[in-house]
Amino acid sequence: MNRNSKTFKITMGGICLALAVVFIFLATIVPGIELTLFAISSLFTVIMIMETGSRDGNRHSLGGAVLLYVGASILGLILIPNKLALIPYIAIFGYYPILKYCIEKIKSGILQITLKVIYFAAILSFGLLAFKTVIAQSISFPDYPVAVLIIAGTALMIFYDYILSFLINWYIRRFRTGDESVFKLS
Repeated sequence: MNRNSKTFKITMGGICLALAVVFIFLATIVPGIELTLFAISSLFTVIMIMETGSRDGNRHSLGGAVLLYVGASILGLILIPNKLALIPYIAIFGYYPILKYCIEKIKSGILQITLKVIYFAAILSFGLLAFKTVIAQSISFPDYPVAVLIIAGTALMIFYDYILSFLINWYIRRFRTGDESVFKLS
């Protein structure tokens, strides 16, 4: 099938959307590996970035990836009973591949890593603050220093970014031979 055809792109979008929703659903019901399943669901956003662009000039497109993220988020909210369990996908994992793509177009590796660390620290700070003030007001938690939680969370997210880059490069080697991608291990 021609990768440039609209039929291919629509089919790829439908398959990626279905698989993303399946992994999101599994993440909400399988205990212990929720973050792993959310991370796997983010791979389908990467596939949409690479597969919905134009093949001439090796350009990629964010349009299909944004539609996938919005579609998976809406379907998750409709189909999944536990709406709070969707927060990691909607807040981080669903759109991070789009952000990663934009950041990794920057030539400087140091600037890329700096932007990623700032993003992770900001989103984790906001998440901790929102969780403590809105969701968990009446729950008592161990009193860990917030800075330690943010540093540990940022390290975990940098590890996620590295693994995502590794899987992107594997996908390129396996399915897109000869395609030069802007995604890099940085």
